[in-house]
Amino acid sequence: MKQIAGKQDGYTYGDESVEVSPVTMDELERLKVSVGFTDEDRQWLKAAGEVLADQVKAIVTRWRSEIIASIPHLARHSRSLKGDKLPGYLAQSNLRFEQWILDTCLREYDQEWLNYQHEIALRHTSAKKNRTDGVESTAFVPYRDIAAFTAVLVETMKPYLAAKGHSEIEVEAMHRAWGRSLQLQIALWAQVYIASPGNEW
Repeated sequence: MKQIAGKQDGYTYGDESVEVSPVTMDELERLKVSVGFTDEDRQWLKAAGEVLADQVKAIVTRWRSEIIASIPHLARHSRSLKGDKLPGYLAQSNLRFEQWILDTCLREYDQEWLNYQHEIALRHTSAKKNRTDGVESTAFVPYRDIAAFTAVLVETMKPYLAAKGHSEIEVEAMHRAWGRSLQLQIALWAQVYIASPGNEW
């Protein structure tokens, strides 16, 4: 599988430093059923990963530099407490964002994947935000903003999935699988927020 980010960028997928998720594999399987995520969706996501592999930088640039940067209450979570840009943090977190697209499409949804979902969520709460990159920014990203922005992550992906000449039916299948996976991940991240001691909704 193509890898963009590495340990130097704070990407620790499969590392022993990553905590075991409190969500069990059985609970993950039930969540898949709840969201309608099937083995066929996994196959379409793998196809999507091949389509998106050379587009992830453009996708993340669209999300971070064009959309999020234009929404002050979202942009502030990637900036200093004074509102200044943090170029180093942005560069490293963008690489992880690009890798997340590939992981969503190409990784097996096994225990390591489940553990890293837990890690991603922690890095958005006060438990771990800012620690990976050693920056001073907002203490956490509210769960409501993450859940709401998922709609943008789903909607904006379709043109990229259609960029390689696949049929409309194939694009729809890849897009549906992408949306279901994101809904699954948002449900998993909710566990961390619900368990956190503060109100980070």
